[in-house]
Amino acid sequence: MRNVFPIVHVLGMVTMLFSLAMLVPLILSWWLQDGAVAAYDEAIAVTFFSGLAAWFGTRHFKRELKIRDGFLLVVLIWSTLPAFASIPLLIQIPGLSFTDAYFECVSGLTTTGSTVLSGLDQLPPSINFWRAELVWLGGMGLIVLAVAVLPLLGIGGRQLYKAETPGPMKDSQLTPRITETAKGLWLVYAGITLACILSFRAVDMTWLDAVMHGFTTMGLGGFSSHDASFGYFDSPAIEAVTIVFMLIAGINFATHFMVWRGKSFSPYRRDPEAGMFLGVTLASCLGLGGYLFLNGVYPDFLTALRYAAFNTVSIATSTGFANTDFNLWPIFAPLWMLFLSSFASSSGSTGGGIKMIRAQLLYKQVYRELNKLLHPDGVILTKLGGQVIPNKIIYAVLAFVFIYMVTIVSMTLILTASGLDVITAFSATVASINNTGPGLNQVGPATTYAILNDFQTWVCIFAMLLGRLELFTLIIVLTPAFWRK
Repeated sequence: MRNVFPIVHVLGMVTMLFSLAMLVPLILSWWLQDGAVAAYDEAIAVTFFSGLAAWFGTRHFKRELKIRDGFLLVVLIWSTLPAFASIPLLIQIPGLSFTDAYFECVSGLTTTGSTVLSGLDQLPPSINFWRAELVWLGGMGLIVLAVAVLPLLGIGGRQLYKAETPGPMKDSQLTPRITETAKGLWLVYAGITLACILSFRAVDMTWLDAVMHGFTTMGLGGFSSHDASFGYFDSPAIEAVTIVFMLIAGINFATHFMVWRGKSFSPYRRDPEAGMFLGVTLASCLGLGGYLFLNGVYPDFLTALRYAAFNTVSIATSTGFANTDFNLWPIFAPLWMLFLSSFASSSGSTGGGIKMIRAQLLYKQVYRELNKLLHPDGVILTKLGGQVIPNKIIYAVLAFVFIYMVTIVSMTLILTASGLDVITAFSATVASINNTGPGLNQVGPATTYAILNDFQTWVCIFAMLLGRLELFTLIIVLTPAFWRK
């Protein structure tokens, strides 16, 4: 039991840090007089003093964190902080259950964007802002933020960074110190977010909507302050800005960092994922635009392209915005979009799914096996971006994708057995694991996840956490081997 105390000590520090994030919506609530000030007062007090108690009570157990500590701490942070984040919602929204409030906050912090709330336009603005802030914080990862701003996490920070950072090649680093890497990534993330906010304001969003949607666009989380999502604005200019920044957020932020540091765009050309991500996504926009036009969904190709492009980029990047109810389209279109959400985004981006780099490695491994059949004695190497990929990474990717597929099948069967139709169950599972947001049928973009019962809601919560923590980080903590000495 004493081995857990050093982890609880760090968890207490991160919890206290998280309480400070509530100061922003508190100030906004006080400024707008939206009636939610007391909710934030209570939430900040409960969160801060809970973190203080955990930190102070374990202050004599500080030590360097080990690999197992990193995995457990990441899981504890991503499962504990949503409970504290839900306090303002529970206090301010009448009749909201803990299950639904926790779902909403897990959805925000995991950048999923699924919601159980309706009447968003009537909520206090600070509540919608808090939801958007959760997405923004979760986008780059609370652990990476903690490593960046808490120097005392410099010891053991590498374990946290590696346990939380997505992608199969997470051992690479951009600067000699993990703390400097985390700071650099957050500076780039904040800078692009600011550019997104200013761009939204330039196309006539209000400042409040610009900030909230800037947060959720860069976090690829899909929360909106309006029930109609981007259909509320009905603006091609706003949609165009959103598409651009969703595509930017779907590229590896390490690549953005190297572009910023080197003052050169050449890292984009060298990034093996960026070109494929943009190519597949934009080609899908054109293809689905033509498909919708030919099927008579829209009267002309440009209108079809407008709606196809916005919703395809949104789902492919696992954002979850919508400007129309694509659940009413011919089934091929939304299914293709959900398929894209499984792999289109780059590793190191704020998107979900297995990531483009894993899809590329799978393709190259299939090609390699075909060549081995033709040349059994040949030495055939797998290369990506001009680098030879070690077999250990290939094996890790194969294991990851196997677990990914087994998880989707298992959770779809569980949700179907609980009473959902198969399309709703399958799309809810895929949307949750990929951190995408809206699914199809009963959980489509025109509805919410409030139709789920508590059991189904907790299944989706587990799926969202699995997806955000890239399966293995959470699964390994649940294995008996993890807890053996």
